[in-house]
Amino acid sequence: MSRRTPRVAVLGGGVGGLSAAHELAERDFGVTVYEARERLGGKARSFPISTPDGGTVPAEHGFRFFPGFYRNLRETMQRIPLPEGGTVADNLVRTNETLIAATDGAETVSETRTPGSIAEWAAAFKPTIGGGELTPAETNYFLRRLLVLLTSCRARRERELDRVSWWEFVDAAAQSPAYRKHLAESTQALVALQPQRGSARTIGQIYVQLMLDQIDPNRPTEAVLNGPTSEVWIDPWVTHLESLGVEFHTDSPVTKIDADGEGVTGVELAGGERVTADHYVAALPVEVMASLVTPGLRRAAPSLSHVGRLDTAWMNGIQFYFTEDVPLARGHQAYTDSPWALTAISQRQFWDDGPFDVGVDSGGAVQGVLSVIVSDWETPGVVYDKPARDCSREEIKTEVWHQLAAHLNRDAERLSEDALYDWVLDPAIVEDGRGMTNTEPLLINTVDSLRHRPRAVTVAPNLVLAADYVRTETDLATMESANEAARRAVAGIVERAGVDADPPEAWGLDEPRLFDPPKRQDAVAFKFGLPHPGEAERGLRKTIRGLWG
Repeated sequence: MSRRTPRVAVLGGGVGGLSAAHELAERDFGVTVYEARERLGGKARSFPISTPDGGTVPAEHGFRFFPGFYRNLRETMQRIPLPEGGTVADNLVRTNETLIAATDGAETVSETRTPGSIAEWAAAFKPTIGGGELTPAETNYFLRRLLVLLTSCRARRERELDRVSWWEFVDAAAQSPAYRKHLAESTQALVALQPQRGSARTIGQIYVQLMLDQIDPNRPTEAVLNGPTSEVWIDPWVTHLESLGVEFHTDSPVTKIDADGEGVTGVELAGGERVTADHYVAALPVEVMASLVTPGLRRAAPSLSHVGRLDTAWMNGIQFYFTEDVPLARGHQAYTDSPWALTAISQRQFWDDGPFDVGVDSGGAVQGVLSVIVSDWETPGVVYDKPARDCSREEIKTEVWHQLAAHLNRDAERLSEDALYDWVLDPAIVEDGRGMTNTEPLLINTVDSLRHRPRAVTVAPNLVLAADYVRTETDLATMESANEAARRAVAGIVERAGVDADPPEAWGLDEPRLFDPPKRQDAVAFKFGLPHPGEAERGLRKTIRGLWG
């Protein structure tokens, strides 16, 4: 056992970096975090914006959303104390409904609480089955496709389903517009990933998790925070980590990771400062990490060789501030006919019981906050006939407002421009003279990309990875995946450092055990090169379509 305290440099102060720092500090490592930006928290951070009247309002990358399957992250939040007592997990507020808004047809408000009766169970599935627009045959076919995924073994998912798009897996092209809208395309608003590009493995697994969150009484319900993210989560987290001895250096972007082919020898920061440590945790965004992979680092950690092949997309937020509250629904809002795949949460109703009062900080001017996320930046809008990435900031605001109003103001004016006080577009979206640039894009799990994603522990003896592009059980660019990767990274450091400490526990996605026997049977079938039994129906459908032209 080494008696000297091992020193760890954590590169990046987002959720992955802070999670790694937390696990390391609790095990008595000496931890220093280097963050490129002024504020910690990465894409989860919030920041104050000045109002026209001299007050401030909170803005952020987009609203924070905590599904029930976020087990790793919730457990970490339970270990972050609040000054007034309790933990940050106490700042999670349950939602109890989801608004599915449309420009034409029925609007649906469904319960997100665990169903307690047959009627509630039926209502819980309404958003999934398209509120009556889908035929029973289409709904049943889609559920059978999910059953194929649920009974597929791990090897088939990784080597077969990861190489098929979600669009192809659910046969979207051969189905009705309602099927494509409500089922094939319904996950885009959550993961900013077009079904034609997204891996069937990733999208299917997350789709199942979201369904189970809604109907499994043993899972936590969907939750949001009771205040701006930094105020009620990130700031208390940083304070706690400082009490554990963690040091933070902000405005310290990493410009180079030196490696001699065997391991990391040091890190260079902007300004020329050089950092050395016993172990290094790279908790950097995928596009940053890709830019730092040198031949030496590639020799030391070959799993980083193809990080540059991973793709990103834009998923950024815009906040609207109102002189009166606009609750709309006590939970998520999905705008199904929005070409920009808008989702939103009306925040004020969840902040009323928390420590933050947006009215006080804004001098009483702001009484409502609608936080909207734009998930599709490639499809032309309805006002300017341009994709969001080709619009100016003012055009983006106008277009988003128009799309929201088209859904919400069909029968009565629920969204009034007279009540609009101010708005803020994510500062990560910047105009550079040639159009819009996104300085904080999001990793997307495209078809056949799993093989390019490294595991948390590299073969370099002093380098581990804690970011959402790392191969995790969560398998989606989320706060949960970053936290899980950090846990697995720290487990690697604990083993390599030889310290007397237990590694962090990491949980994967939980699926019903009743599917374990068919998974085992499929593992045997896959080993012998046999198709999944459920693919027989799909093959027959394709044959019939081919015969009929």
